[in-house]
Amino acid sequence: MPVQTEIVVTSFAASDKERWKELWTAYLAFYETTLADEIIESTWQRIINKSGSLRGLGARIRSTGKLVGLTHFLLHESAWNPRPACYLQDLFVDPDQRGTGVGRLLIEAVADKARALECYKVHWLTHQTNTTARRLYDNLAVNEGFIRYDFDYDKYDRAAK
Repeated sequence: MPVQTEIVVTSFAASDKERWKELWTAYLAFYETTLADEIIESTWQRIINKSGSLRGLGARIRSTGKLVGLTHFLLHESAWNPRPACYLQDLFVDPDQRGTGVGRLLIEAVADKARALECYKVHWLTHQTNTTARRLYDNLAVNEGFIRYDFDYDKYDRAAK
């Protein structure tokens, strides 16, 4: 059966917390990182309560409601356009569901939300070694060739002394 009939993308419900946490933790492990429990809890609370700009969507099996993918996104202002941009911050699909179209459905759902909110674009980052995801991304979007830099406060502070 095609994934479009098996999977539905929705906002998260409070009852999704444990499964969301499993998927989120697996996503973090993929990028070889961990977060403190209080940060994970804060992220969940901000998503579920919509208390800031962070939002989330989950891909779930229609018949069971089980989450099989997640995405987090946020809107932000830009000096380049008076309309907001949408930053798709995180995207993760359960390994058992990869290659079935779940990632595409999640990206398209974020794009639909962004369009409804009159965003002028949706953009995201991925690691250059994430070749599996990049095959999908290269079919959906344009890589403009930018390289990301992260400023290290601790390194800068040490160098200044």
